[in-house]
Amino acid sequence: MPTISAKSLGNKRPLFAEFSIALPRRNDGGEWLLRELIDHIVRGEVAAFQERQQARMLVRTLTARDIAAGEAHGRIISGGSEFEPQAVDANVAVETALQAFEDGMYLVVVDEQTCRELDARISVLPDSRITFIRLTLLAGG
Repeated sequence: MPTISAKSLGNKRPLFAEFSIALPRRNDGGEWLLRELIDHIVRGEVAAFQERQQARMLVRTLTARDIAAGEAHGRIISGGSEFEPQAVDANVAVETALQAFEDGMYLVVVDEQTCRELDARISVLPDSRITFIRLTLLAGG
């Protein structure tokens, strides 16, 4: 499964922890349009976000390790909290991500190849690394 990562120019720390995502098999040998790849990744992350929201509503038993980790972060969460889940429309999220790419807010690099156009064909292998690079705007520019 390809590995997804993200970083911001001028910042050494990643924007989020790396994760892998399953890609459906393609009849054309693994070639994707960049827009299709972004679409698939964003929809997967929206689904994962919704699953995390559902899990927060369940009460779970905490282990000693969970409690220690919560103490270290200053907050122990056992779930079951009453909160209003955020409604996320996957279609809007995809449109936003595609527009942000077109507006030059971020770049996508697949296996050290920079993708510059949404309709560019790129080959994605099971061991590929897909990196999103958030570009930082210069002040006064």
